Amino acid sequence: MFLEFFMRTGLRVLLGLTAAAALTVGGSTAASADAAATGWKWGPIHSTDGHATAKGKVVVTQSALQIRGSLSDTRGKGCSWVLLRWQSSGNGKWSSAGYWNCTPGTGTFRKNVAHPLQIKAKVCRGNSSRPTGRCTSWKTVYTQGG
Repeated sequence: MFLEFFMRTGLRVLLGLTAAAALTVGGSTAASADAAATGWKWGPIHSTDGHATAKGKVVVTQSALQIRGSLSDTRGKGCSWVLLRWQSSGNGKWSSAGYWNCTPGTGTFRKNVAHPLQIKAKVCRGNSSRPTGRCTSWKTVYTQGG
């Protein structure tokens, strides 16, 4: 009798979990998937003059890690820059990328990085070609295993 009760109860729980999983998969959106992504938040990091701000998240994707973020510019003159550096766990070499926003408001960026040991970011002011100053020091936004 106990076994029969246990099996009926277990079956109801299993059916409930299956239905919940089906609703989650069927009703998921890109926004909810983005919000639920496993990751590590970083920032905000401000330029030394306070007119540029970057913040974001390092998330796990199927093939690598992805640096996601937003870059805000509070002035109409000049541009905000975020510079990213990451060290490969395979060969120890550093790679880099830069993103800019030249309009007041907030823009977004994404960068896939394969198996980094660490990721660093700095925020600067500049023009549409390059950062020109008002940079922070490099801030570590991700470290493997920590």
